Amino acid sequence: TQGTKLAYGWMRKGQKTAVKTTGSRTRLNLMGALNLADISKTVVREYDRIDSYHIAEFFIALRETYPVSQKVHIILDGAGYHRSKLVKDWAYVMNIDLHYLPPYSPNLNLIERLWKVMNEQVRNNHYFASTTLFRQAIHRFFTEILPELAGNLSCRINDNFQVLNPASSS
Repeated sequence: TQGTKLAYGWMRKGQKTAVKTTGSRTRLNLMGALNLADISKTVVREYDRIDSYHIAEFFIALRETYPVSQKVHIILDGAGYHRSKLVKDWAYVMNIDLHYLPPYSPNLNLIERLWKVMNEQVRNNHYFASTTLFRQAIHRFFTEILPELAGNLSCRINDNFQVLNPASSS
């Protein structure tokens, strides 16, 4: 959302500091696909809303970067629009394999880590006077800042998950 995201700051003890913010709850609906081998090749598109139709549209945008002959694997959460027949049919046509995360596990969705980096770089402690400036800053992150940062993000955005042994009942 466009509102100022307060993340850190200093002020003298006993004093209050005013922070510019907006009452706007303007949000951008972004869809992204992350390539772990090259984070700078992340594909991100903005849509007026997220639904099955726009996910199918995103698959087409994804194929502008990755040819249909190349199998693509997409990891999704369990939202209803991710599991719709339209999305599954388009994935099949576009040579995309869909993999669904277990419920309540956003920590396993690597694109969430990228959204966090984007928020740190763009929104944290930053006031946007208008929706246009907010939108421009987000798009600038993906077109200019991310390609510069990509090489340094492998320690934060990776598939190095800790594997735990199942608990035994004995």
